[in-house]
Amino acid sequence: CGFLTHSPSLTFRFSLLLLDLEEYYFEQHTAYHMTSNGSNVPNRGSLKICSKSVIFEPDEVNKPILKIPLKDCKRIEGLEGKEGNPFKETFRFQLEMARKTEDIVQTLLQLHRASRLDKLGDQTAMIAANLQSRLARASFDKNSFQSVCERPHMECEAEMVSPLVTNPGHVCITDCNLYFQPLNGYPDSVVRIELHSVRRIYKRRHGLRPLGLEVFCTENDLCSDTYLKFYNTKDRDELYYYIATFLENHIAEHTAESYMLQWQRGHISNYQYLLHLNNLADRSVNDLSQYPVFPWVISDYNSLQLDLLNPASFRDLSKPVGALNTERLERLLDRYRDMPEPRFMYGSHYSSPGYVLFYLVRVAPEHMLCLQTGRFDHADRMFNSVGETWKNCLEGGTDFKELIPEFYGTESSFLKNLLHLSLGRRQGGGQVEDVELPPWASDADDFLQKMCSALESQHVSEHLHEWIDLIFGYKQRGSEAIAAHNGTHTHTNTHTIVIEDPDQKIAMLTQILEFGQTPRQLFTTPHPQRITPRFHNISTGTSLSATPNELSPVSPSMESFEDLTEESKKLAWSNMNKLSLQSSHKIHKEAVTGIAVTLSGTSIFSTSQDSTMKMLSKENGGLQRSVSFSNMALSSCLILPEDKTVVCSSWDNNVYFYSIAYGRRQDTLMGHDDAVSQVCWRDDQLYTASWDSTVKVWKCVPTDISSNKRTRFELLAELEHEAGVNTIALSHAGTLLGSGTKEGTLSVWDLASFSLLHQLTCHSGKIHQVSFSPDSRNILSVAEDSCLKVTDVQTGMLLSTVLAEEEQRCFCWDGNTVLSGGQSGALLVWDLLASKVIHKIPAHSGRVTYIWMNEQCSSVITGGEDKQIMLWKTQY
Repeated sequence: CGFLTHSPSLTFRFSLLLLDLEEYYFEQHTAYHMTSNGSNVPNRGSLKICSKSVIFEPDEVNKPILKIPLKDCKRIEGLEGKEGNPFKETFRFQLEMARKTEDIVQTLLQLHRASRLDKLGDQTAMIAANLQSRLARASFDKNSFQSVCERPHMECEAEMVSPLVTNPGHVCITDCNLYFQPLNGYPDSVVRIELHSVRRIYKRRHGLRPLGLEVFCTENDLCSDTYLKFYNTKDRDELYYYIATFLENHIAEHTAESYMLQWQRGHISNYQYLLHLNNLADRSVNDLSQYPVFPWVISDYNSLQLDLLNPASFRDLSKPVGALNTERLERLLDRYRDMPEPRFMYGSHYSSPGYVLFYLVRVAPEHMLCLQTGRFDHADRMFNSVGETWKNCLEGGTDFKELIPEFYGTESSFLKNLLHLSLGRRQGGGQVEDVELPPWASDADDFLQKMCSALESQHVSEHLHEWIDLIFGYKQRGSEAIAAHNGTHTHTNTHTIVIEDPDQKIAMLTQILEFGQTPRQLFTTPHPQRITPRFHNISTGTSLSATPNELSPVSPSMESFEDLTEESKKLAWSNMNKLSLQSSHKIHKEAVTGIAVTLSGTSIFSTSQDSTMKMLSKENGGLQRSVSFSNMALSSCLILPEDKTVVCSSWDNNVYFYSIAYGRRQDTLMGHDDAVSQVCWRDDQLYTASWDSTVKVWKCVPTDISSNKRTRFELLAELEHEAGVNTIALSHAGTLLGSGTKEGTLSVWDLASFSLLHQLTCHSGKIHQVSFSPDSRNILSVAEDSCLKVTDVQTGMLLSTVLAEEEQRCFCWDGNTVLSGGQSGALLVWDLLASKVIHKIPAHSGRVTYIWMNEQCSSVITGGEDKQIMLWKTQY
């Protein structure tokens, strides 16, 4: 038998933490413990039948809870008036409802036989059969419904998961609520979650199997409202998709890429982003083997003042903890080279249940006692000092742990011994009490505030992506992990698998509890850096590059002065959903393919598949000119910076130069072997894209007047593709070129060296248009697959994918908001960060084929398959 002495300072009595690993609590009965200490007064209490033990909880709180492991019992039987005590120690209980005695005895005998089986796997199988039999005999009590009008969708068996324990029962979901009813009625008879209050749901792997589902009713909270583990993936997925369908019209489903885009552009904080990545990587506060992991960011725990403007105050985020100390790393590498396969750099992990409870022992002592069989760790090995812990992580031979999110939160109780726990006495004689804080922290709350300021600082914002590569990204496993000295033990880096053998399953679960688990890999390419200029605290509006004592709202004098053009652009984009149609003009016989406007805005040039270029007067709305260069379609047009020449590309493989002043063709460039699909211009260089699978770069050199040709074209480069190039775009600085092909390949080129930076097959059909964001950090593409995709220019990583209801043909964007034209002829305003359409504007009667926007983003001109040109104005 075993005992757990109750401490008056703790609020719990019986807890599922009293159970062993993979043990279940089945039922309870009111009973009397018939003591043999000479007292005639039996102890009244609750007799709890568990799969591996019997637990008696006395009603009197000053008496200890009694736990009797079934494997230690010699015999179990009903008394029925029998006298005598052949065993040294006998536990006798009398049920308040005597008629249940025989049933309980038979249950205990069956569980006793299971506990005495030689193989652990046989024990587990027999207990599992007992559990499934109990679940099958019961069902969800529909009297627990909140309303008699509720319509149930499905019911199945599952287990509610909390740290170190699971509790079996029945799940029922209706059109209004999600219910869980524990088999044993503990701790509540039913748990209810209203579906309309759900904000996030995540599929989870639990015990290395895809069986978990976690539900959050808050957007950025660390703790979920319920974590369920199902007995088969089919039930889990059906429940997930039912809730997801219910939420579809209320909440956008976020991916790692969509959160990355929000973080990169400063819409969510570093803390929020790490929290979301942990959630997406199966990390949960309900699973200590997969507890959320956060980085050490500060390296200075000795100074009187913390200087967040000094890079030396910060840890190197490009290296795992084990590689921060060069001398220790050399010793580890020597061991690694001499190690037989499978080799690993670190025998312990950066996150495990033991490490989590090391930090949280003062607020979760019962969990530490459960994990360590009823004992706290040695006093000198406790979490006594932040500085000592950091030092040991740098120098210790087996300590490579990172931090947990509590270090960047607002609740400081985990740093204080508020429960007055007796945690032992250190060798120096001091009692273990509150955690010793660095000199720069005045108290625990000040410590957390400065840790949070450090996490959101300019330095960390610029380097956090390097740590993400190690924990959630491409340096997590394989050759990149080895090169980064990030190789953990194979036990910790095991992802979703199915273990059929019960003995192996128990062994693996035990290893997971001891070693922890590596997060699910979210990124397989380098993570892009955050855009940090003038970065502000999301929640407070304060500058995050200042020291904690200097945090204050940023004054206009501290910022770089922006001209009115930038402000007008922002205002225009914020009102893009208020586009007002000014006029429409049907001047072509086929679909419009290109639009260009003179600097004065008085003349509009357009090209069409009808082979003509038209000039429209904006002032009177009348057609001024119509020019035909050949009998084949024209594909695009632009006006050169001096505002005197229009350049048109044609399906006849040529590019034509038209003089506005003289009203005639000025030059012809015969440069491709197939249709020229688009042209761009920058700094006297012409960029031509063609279906012959090339993009050519031409230097346009004016010749003297006596020459027959007015311009000489020098070929500077030929950028080869594997398929016909359908669209191109230049970055705003003119240093990069993006191209999209007929087969869905997006390429990014460095124009200084004419070298290929990235080539990604990101669409499943022809790419219609590509365009860089104003800061040139991202590139947006739309294609036949109806997807809008955002790619990081620096790393080539796909940041966001938004699936439209219909194919989008063309667009303009400011990096966040997109104005696109679709197959049906409507203009759509998108919020890319929320991955949804925020406004729909009826426009053309056929697909929209081109969108032009002026520099101030206040005027929009669209062309369509309906042969019309429409002029729009942004309403303020």
